[in-house]
Amino acid sequence: MNSAFKFLAVATLFLAGCQNNTKSQNGSSEAVGTALPNPESDKRNTDIPAAYEGQTRVKGVKTSVPYEAQVIASGLGKPWGIINLPDGRFLITEKSGSMIIVSKDGKTKLTVDGFPKVDDKGQGGLLDVALDPDFKNNRMIYWTFSEPVSNGNHTAVAKGKLSADEKSVENPVVIFRAVPTYDGDKHYGSRIIFDKDGNLFVTTGERSDMATRHLAQDQSGYLGKILKINKEGKAAAGNPNIPSWKPEIYATGIRNPQGIAFHPTTGALWQAEMGPKGGDEVNLIKPGINYGWPTITYGEEYSGKTIGEGIGQKDGLEQPVYFWDPSVSPSGIDFYTGNIAEWKNNLMIACLSGKKIIRLVIENDKVTGEEWLLEDENERFRDVLNGHDGNLYGITDSGKLYKVSPK
Repeated sequence: MNSAFKFLAVATLFLAGCQNNTKSQNGSSEAVGTALPNPESDKRNTDIPAAYEGQTRVKGVKTSVPYEAQVIASGLGKPWGIINLPDGRFLITEKSGSMIIVSKDGKTKLTVDGFPKVDDKGQGGLLDVALDPDFKNNRMIYWTFSEPVSNGNHTAVAKGKLSADEKSVENPVVIFRAVPTYDGDKHYGSRIIFDKDGNLFVTTGERSDMATRHLAQDQSGYLGKILKINKEGKAAAGNPNIPSWKPEIYATGIRNPQGIAFHPTTGALWQAEMGPKGGDEVNLIKPGINYGWPTITYGEEYSGKTIGEGIGQKDGLEQPVYFWDPSVSPSGIDFYTGNIAEWKNNLMIACLSGKKIIRLVIENDKVTGEEWLLEDENERFRDVLNGHDGNLYGITDSGKLYKVSPK
């Protein structure tokens, strides 16, 4: 690729009296409409054919305007979820079982305690967080966590009131438990988001192990699902009314979904989930639909063995809008509506093993362009946030809070 297409590193700036650093990225001079290769160049793990053109490795795109990535806070304790408070400060979960409030400039931190005990082994802990739509009046927050019980653990949803001094959560109560309980430490799913009607969408994983994997296709339990519940943890009005389905289930056949977001103009619900070795997916979630795991997949076992029949398609099972092979390990997602015009309504995806933020251009519910951002940071990005101030934010497993903004 011509060097004009590449981001040029600018010297790191050290500001007196702070630990922040900024890296600038120059935009591409590539002419509009010129197709770039997809950024993925490695060989696929499987030869399972895509269902349609554009389902994987679409054309690459490059941001044309200069932007900068700045670490505005560090030393966070294994952060997992990030949202804005109404005043623009950040509420960030920590796997160990607390939350922190970080100032808009990243310089001050306040710990919020009082949460129920979590099982933070492996992929567990205090995971995602969402504000009640009426937070300004009731100060209620909702969160997901791996709840320990005598015979294992499960994904749970809880709510409580943020105290006036912001140091604790008051009267925490669990409103939903994604049973069956299992003695494991993986695939909790756990993203939560409120819809415009004040209901909660909750993602759950199938807990990873062979003993539980098949439960993603069992509608009598809550593993490997997209759930839709009200603020009391009951099935939301208008959920699919399907015989043998638990009433809280909105969609099924999911592996490990750590990303969920509403499109800012269409209102459609989008989801990202980690596949096995290869086969990470982005899905457009619709009520009553079966997304196929583990019957269909574009990946394979980590050992290299075939999963099931080794097929990517089957009648009655929904296709992903997009997939990656090799894996990028998509975690939190958000749609961007901020200060960089060409990113408007693009889906931003925090990637763990991929160590980057992926930008997907989506048109008419199809992915039409892909760009890899912040690869040079070499960080496992856990979640991204379309900030109230129009900038993009990301948290990493190493405990950093990034701000991405125009130069």
